[in-house]
Amino acid sequence: MRNAVLIDQKDNVVVAIEPLEAGTEVCYVTRTGETGRLDCVETVPLYHKVARTPIPKGENVVKYGEYIGVATCDIAAGEHVHTHNCVSTDGLRAEEVGNE
Repeated sequence: MRNAVLIDQKDNVVVAIEPLEAGTEVCYVTRTGETGRLDCVETVPLYHKVARTPIPKGENVVKYGEYIGVATCDIAAGEHVHTHNCVSTDGLRAEEVGNE
């Protein structure tokens, strides 16, 4: 059963549509109708982000197909992505940081 949403194919995060516990399988549907799956490695609150792929420190966090911040540490696939490991950089545009 789907418990997360992938908003745009370019996103490296999905959004939890129910609270997720560590060890839960995160399941989402892509725009092409394929089912994506990954293991949730820590508790993720409702409507928070989960890393869909590994996001190295200093790399862009992408949601809505747009750059929304930068990873402040290495983030493994399945980890909670929030203010403890991502910093928002309001005012920057994706093309300014090389993300098209």
